[in-house]
Amino acid sequence: MDITTRLEFAAPPDEVFTMLTDRSYLDEVCRATDSRNHAVDVTGSTTRTTRSFPAPDAVARFTGSELTVTEETRWGDSGADGSRTGDLTMDVKGQPVALRGQLQLTPGGPGTVVELTGDLKVSIPLLGRKIEQGAAPAVLAGFRKQQEVGDRWIAR
Repeated sequence: MDITTRLEFAAPPDEVFTMLTDRSYLDEVCRATDSRNHAVDVTGSTTRTTRSFPAPDAVARFTGSELTVTEETRWGDSGADGSRTGDLTMDVKGQPVALRGQLQLTPGGPGTVVELTGDLKVSIPLLGRKIEQGAAPAVLAGFRKQQEVGDRWIAR
């Protein structure tokens, strides 16, 4: 299932990139998503977060009581205008659920635009598409949290 969303930040691309790869910012995003526990790792221009959430009642009997989501972004080098591309992966531990996508960080909007385009895949015969449709809003909500936290971060 195709996933697209757009974030806009009131800061130049280099400042937004610095924020997106800051351990404290990522920690704040994890806490804002109400995860039970989380871990953040930043190595160079690669970020990795792991968050655990209660499984929704509708799937808990299949998945167990908790879902652990790992998200990794590997950012490329900066262009002359500060633009960058990041390869994004998101996996749910022990589940046939994955998001593969790309982030485009470019000048635009109020300062910087970050666009996600990706493919959310649930590899379960017959039910995969329906589960993808149910999971997509949760994935997009996670990216909206990055916008909320980022707006507060930049305002400080």
